[in-house]
Amino acid sequence: MVYKYIEVKPIAGACGAEIFGVDLAKPIKRTVFAELYKAWLKYQVVFFRDQKITPKQQIKFAKKWGGIHIHPFVKGMAKHPEILEVKKTEKDTYTFGNRWHTDQMFSPTPAKATMLYAKETPPFGGDTQFANMYLAYEALSPGMKKMFKSIKTFNVGDGNKRSAAYSTRDDRYKGASARPKKPPKGLKTNSEHPLVRTHPETKRKGLYIGVHTQNLVGFERQESEFLINMIREHCTKPEFITRFGWEKGSMAIWDNRCLQHYAISDYPGQRRRMHRITIKGDKPF
Repeated sequence: MVYKYIEVKPIAGACGAEIFGVDLAKPIKRTVFAELYKAWLKYQVVFFRDQKITPKQQIKFAKKWGGIHIHPFVKGMAKHPEILEVKKTEKDTYTFGNRWHTDQMFSPTPAKATMLYAKETPPFGGDTQFANMYLAYEALSPGMKKMFKSIKTFNVGDGNKRSAAYSTRDDRYKGASARPKKPPKGLKTNSEHPLVRTHPETKRKGLYIGVHTQNLVGFERQESEFLINMIREHCTKPEFITRFGWEKGSMAIWDNRCLQHYAISDYPGQRRRMHRITIKGDKPF
């Protein structure tokens, strides 16, 4: 793909590319954004370095990608509720996002995209990994593809306990200075989704699974456990993964419809603060 207005540099064979030539603090022309969006669909996650933007500028940029999603469990910033401040202090021992997942999978209409902007980063560590679910699907045998074609997963939000080491909500978030709130009454936070998801824009198929997945619909528990563990191990093979090292001013935008991600917790005693916005999605098919 030839780009006229931006420079695109892939960072791994699996997915991910750095974008150069764009200042996110300034208005972005339609022609520039069109190229940026094409690169995003091709590489699934794009990264920017050395950006200096305000919360208002981040929100304005996010709206180019779609409507902003308000998280049901985590309260946004006081002056900018569209933005979640994901913060780990020097004393915190809990790391949010420290399991393979795709954002909002428990929702009937999961998030399309996530935008994460680094405000403070540790001197080392704190990287994020991304796993390409297109590649994970394409690497399956014909027999597995046929078997998975009609399977649906059952996914839940804050109450997920599958194979977890915690027994209560307080136990789950032990070591976190900020804890998620309970969702509003009546809000649906569990959903069934196809295990093999078709991307609405690229039309490519990918595996759609994550930490929110509790079981496979219509399967006995032991069968479900076996298959889910097998699929999760398959999805996170090294050849499907890219890793991004954060610096202050870095931004990542990833496609939740075809990626899983994992926040690495390897910076004990250090501080990390990020501003996150998620973009509304649609019903998986």
